[in-house]
Amino acid sequence: MQKHDSDVLILGGGVIGLACARYLLGAGRQVTILDQGSVGCGSSHGNCGTLTPSHAMPLAMPGVIGTALRWLFRKDAPLRIKPRLDPELIRWMLSFTGRCNWKDFSATTRVKAPFLVGSVEMIADLVERDGLSCEFSRSGTLYAYRDAAGFAKSDWMPRALGEVGIAVERLDGRQIEAMEPALKPGVVGGYLNPGDACLRPDRYVSELARIVRERGGEIIERARVESFELKQGRIAALTSTAGVHAAREVVFALGAWSAPLARQLGLRLPIQPGKGYSITYSRPANCPRIPLVLKEESVCVTAWGSGFRLGSTMEFAGYDASLNRIRLDALRRAAVNGLHEPGGAQLVEEWYGWRPMTPDDLPILGRVPGISNLCMATGHGMLGVSMSAMTGLLVSELLCGKPTSLDLAPYALQRFH
Repeated sequence: MQKHDSDVLILGGGVIGLACARYLLGAGRQVTILDQGSVGCGSSHGNCGTLTPSHAMPLAMPGVIGTALRWLFRKDAPLRIKPRLDPELIRWMLSFTGRCNWKDFSATTRVKAPFLVGSVEMIADLVERDGLSCEFSRSGTLYAYRDAAGFAKSDWMPRALGEVGIAVERLDGRQIEAMEPALKPGVVGGYLNPGDACLRPDRYVSELARIVRERGGEIIERARVESFELKQGRIAALTSTAGVHAAREVVFALGAWSAPLARQLGLRLPIQPGKGYSITYSRPANCPRIPLVLKEESVCVTAWGSGFRLGSTMEFAGYDASLNRIRLDALRRAAVNGLHEPGGAQLVEEWYGWRPMTPDDLPILGRVPGISNLCMATGHGMLGVSMSAMTGLLVSELLCGKPTSLDLAPYALQRFH
């Protein structure tokens, strides 16, 4: 079997693994990436591509459990937990439920906000400096409400973001419809998030892979990790379908697949696969100018010069690999209800992918106690693209023995034990 020796071996060729490789190469390290499929084939591919400091607030908040229970038997609900007896999911849900209070909500928002704001600025710099062709735009995002009662109850959101320095502009329905002619009449109000941006995520990932290869990084695709060899408190080697690999440092950037593989190392990662869906069309004539969230259905609408995408929903159904037509139809209904043109003439792709969800909605970053050459870079939930650049920088700083730009303590695996 072929033997590979690496300086830094990154497991996972999605947006997080590629961003880590980009910054490590910039710091003078040699990098090899292993990916079980092709680069960017997971949740990096089909998400909506919004870069959102406005999403600094965690999913765990007061009231969300009651909402999830009301939606329990609605197969098209924006948030759905498939009823099943799964001990790992039960543990995850108990941990999540314990954080559904305003104290933890505020603490997490304070931690996520500087991470997201800094990362979006770094992505803008990468696009400029590395010449990434990915349709990046400092567009902002627009939240549109049609339910007056729901809008009236949403005043906690701009208040929570304002407390961490993220700008939000409250608008009435007339202002929103004037700003975004693609919306049908009937909007009662909403919010403009001017600090948000967007890009085409599949192209961003492809461009990161190009930069990694051009700078001497090696990317080995269709290399599924099969086993690890631990010796004297470090990963001495691992075996993949592409051969045996040894490395000075190993970075775990496997997204939603992190938890099953980590069990081989005796590690329990509290990560659940949160299944999301998207539909991509050719660009319609009456296309949104600004990425939208249709709030009642929690559906994101993003348009680029090259296309148009409906996406979102969150389904906790394990690693169910089916393309659920009910959830795709829910995306289409939301677009029909909210947009003059709910899709372009050509259907390009129907897609699903698993997001790596932690109970506190923060990624797991940093070295692992007891395994001296293992670094975690996983659990980014719905915000892997938004958090990619900052994650890459932090991992690079850590592995190069430099002070990290942000305190890594809130992201350490030890917080769950």
